[in-house]
Amino acid sequence: MEERNQSRYVKLTKDQAPLEDIKPGELNQPIEVPQLAVRKCLECGQPLPESYSPPADEPWMTGIFGCAEDRESCISGLFCPCVLFGRNVESLLDDTPWTGPCICHAIFIEGGIALATATAIFNGLIDPGTSFLIFEGLFFTWWMCGIYTGQVRQNLQKKYHLQNSPCDPCCVHCCMHWCALCQEHREMKGRLADGSFSETTMVSAPPIQEMKSNDDDKENPETSSANDKSEFTGLELQAL
Repeated sequence: MEERNQSRYVKLTKDQAPLEDIKPGELNQPIEVPQLAVRKCLECGQPLPESYSPPADEPWMTGIFGCAEDRESCISGLFCPCVLFGRNVESLLDDTPWTGPCICHAIFIEGGIALATATAIFNGLIDPGTSFLIFEGLFFTWWMCGIYTGQVRQNLQKKYHLQNSPCDPCCVHCCMHWCALCQEHREMKGRLADGSFSETTMVSAPPIQEMKSNDDDKENPETSSANDKSEFTGLELQAL
């Protein structure tokens, strides 16, 4: 009988207790399943492969040589390309201010052009070997800046699914840098203009309705019908 009455539960001592206590809510954490973390099509909901990229088949709104179509960007790109480049980056990346890209562009592009001009003017006073090293360094810097600005153009193409027109983004900026800046500015300006609403309407709230008894309606049928009409015609459309 003593064996039967003996409890089947075992009491853990301090030495047998777990070393780390379980924190509240630790066992209710979500589990990440790699098979479920896949991109899906927005239209049909089917999973997309990892190597999928949206088709870049949208044409540009203006050509690479259409600088005269927007006089403001043309003048800004001709005399202050660093400012135009900073504005383009700010419009494309909301969390990036225009001052940073503008300063980088001014140092490497405008500064490089000024150094190349000064070297060409004082070519007779500078050693030919030194002049060759200066031009070689400037040429390398120009291509590096073309790659950087080409990445910005590539991000714009991915955002709006634009074609590689007329060629690769980096080659476009290396060969036609000023025309590319103006084209990108016109593209973003046109896209933002198409996506905004030109006119908006405001609807005023209807007047407060009061409950009336049936006896009052029977006594004054004309006034009640007039009040009903005024209540239904209380909506006004105002164009901004």
